[in-house]
Amino acid sequence: MATKRISDAVIRRLPRYYRYLNALEAQGVESISSQELGTRMGVTASQIRQDINCFGALGQQGYGYNVSELKQYIAGVLGLDRRYRVVIVGAGKIGQAVAAYPTFRQQGMDVSALFDIDEKLVGKSLPSGAPVLHASLLPQYLKEHPCRVGVVATPGAVAQESADILMAGGVKAIWNFAPVDLKVPAPVVVNNVHLTDSLYVLLYMLKEKDMELGVVDEVE
Repeated sequence: MATKRISDAVIRRLPRYYRYLNALEAQGVESISSQELGTRMGVTASQIRQDINCFGALGQQGYGYNVSELKQYIAGVLGLDRRYRVVIVGAGKIGQAVAAYPTFRQQGMDVSALFDIDEKLVGKSLPSGAPVLHASLLPQYLKEHPCRVGVVATPGAVAQESADILMAGGVKAIWNFAPVDLKVPAPVVVNNVHLTDSLYVLLYMLKEKDMELGVVDEVE
């Protein structure tokens, strides 16, 4: 396992490497060169070698990388070789989608419960198997069932309050889907996922492409 500090830029590229290696392994590919992997991913072989060399000599001259071994190594770097108990605050569509997504469980995220104030949801057990509990029970639940990861899928107005409760209960990592940026102290890590931001970037790219091609978008 890597012992030196890896740059954030490399870490942000590792999930993509892992995704491609996972697909290659499923296809029965045993080894792959940096050139071939780069062609598949649309990046240079030099970039791949530079990134992977951050973790030591994992490839062999004339052979390339062992797909399964490299995938397993990257999984360890990303922490995918561990299991995490997860709670979700907000049992609406996004919260339920996160709870039901099978890949998260496969990668070690075990959603133990969701919390909401909607009486139509409270008391139900979702298809994922996780129960929906009233939000007021979250502090006590965290005392009895320590969790390191919390998901915030609430309206923006209560997102920070929800995060504060999670942190007070010992949660050290927050995956935030609320439309606000959460403020957390240094010991806690947060990843703010703003779906609308991604959509806006996509629409900008579409507009730029239309301008290049002279396409006129008629708005009815």
